[in-house]
Amino acid sequence: MSPLVLLSFVAGYFLLLMLVAWYTSKNATNESFFIGNKNSNWMLVAFGMIGTSLSGVTFVSVPGTVGANSFAYFQIVIGYFIGYLTIAYVLLPLYYKMNLTSIYTYLGNRLGIKSYKTGASFFILSRILGATARLYLVVKILQDIILSDLGIPFWATTLIILIMILIYTYEGGVKTIVFTDTLQTTFMLTGLIVCIIYILHTMGLSFGDAINALSTHQGEKGAYSKIFFTDPSDKLFFVKQILAGAFITITMTGLDQEMMQKSISVKRLKDSQKNMVSLAFIMVVVIFIFLFLGGLLHLYGAQQGIMAKGDDLFPALALNNMPAIVSVIFIIALISALFPSADGAITALTSSFCIDILGIKRRPDWSEQKQKKIRQRVHLTVAFIFLIFVMVFHWVNDPSMIDVILKLAAYTYGPLLGLFTFGILTKRSVKDKWVPLICIVSPLICLGIEKLTPLIIPGFKMGPELLVVNGFLTYIGLLMISKKIKLEE
Repeated sequence: MSPLVLLSFVAGYFLLLMLVAWYTSKNATNESFFIGNKNSNWMLVAFGMIGTSLSGVTFVSVPGTVGANSFAYFQIVIGYFIGYLTIAYVLLPLYYKMNLTSIYTYLGNRLGIKSYKTGASFFILSRILGATARLYLVVKILQDIILSDLGIPFWATTLIILIMILIYTYEGGVKTIVFTDTLQTTFMLTGLIVCIIYILHTMGLSFGDAINALSTHQGEKGAYSKIFFTDPSDKLFFVKQILAGAFITITMTGLDQEMMQKSISVKRLKDSQKNMVSLAFIMVVVIFIFLFLGGLLHLYGAQQGIMAKGDDLFPALALNNMPAIVSVIFIIALISALFPSADGAITALTSSFCIDILGIKRRPDWSEQKQKKIRQRVHLTVAFIFLIFVMVFHWVNDPSMIDVILKLAAYTYGPLLGLFTFGILTKRSVKDKWVPLICIVSPLICLGIEKLTPLIIPGFKMGPELLVVNGFLTYIGLLMISKKIKLEE
């Protein structure tokens, strides 16, 4: 299909987003931008968070991993389910009890101002790295299939997309994103289902036939449909994967301002908990569908003689070996997966920097108008930083972005996990000035552990469980600089 035709569909999709943004940002204030005036509908939040949680990386990388890892990713998804329930019944009650706008305010109240700033700083670092890695993957695909043929360079493609995101989030923030994420999740899931139906129809398979085929065809780790791996030395060992999945969700959702600012924008705690529990069940089903699609793509690719693997497989088949209408649906679904992970991240980073670093909520001398100007400048600055980091990932050009994102999460979310765990589980105070050092040293020790472990235990590889190790080291470090809180008599 002509790149100009595909580009016209992208432009039409963006105009639809603009219409939604215009309608939802009427009379928007700073509170609308930060937490949607605490008046978001929990069902819309739950559905929209599917798109935010999945992103373009899940859309492309998860199906692409089936050839190498079979359905092993579903082990992590079981952990996700445990993590979502933990968020619903441990973290959300805490956030609502304290009526937080930024969840890192908890660290300030519990541990001290240095801990507060450290937690917020690690979130900012984590979200910049994770969101730009996700953004890079989808921009790369759009560049390869549409814009490179039109002579538009990669940096310009990234800049155009970031400007598009800025335009529709500039005023409404969370208030707008709750609605645009719902729209985009709908398009993404529609694309997923359409591709599955097309492949099943083309290959003459029923759902049952497809499951049987996936159980007999062999990938690098055995049958495509193999879920559980029992070798303790393997990075796919089910205990490590489930444990890692639970902590990944607790940290990347429950301790992440981007994800939580949508949940705490719901008026009542019970409704916010409904949102999180619903998300837990939905994610299990949706990720299984992604893995099922991945298996079908590998079967269909072998039939078509396609050599593409990993992140390249889905785009190669959808754009070159499927009808034009399916290609268009794929493109719309892909950018629908792109925008929720990028727009929410830019908005959350703006919120966190304004509230946690600049202290905008603690400055009664700043008028609403002055706060708005500062917030808008920060919003533009964050978008510029995104441009720089996407270009860095473009120069590095790693073949599997989902592995990159999980590795980055292990190093940058670990200190957050340790900080919140210490605050919630203990009744001890810390020497606040030493907290930043503890949170920097712990990831460095993890780096040493990751490099040395294969030398000490041949064949053993650290996987996503490195996040748990990082959090544990941070927790131990905080214990070492803490003392019991003296109760007032």
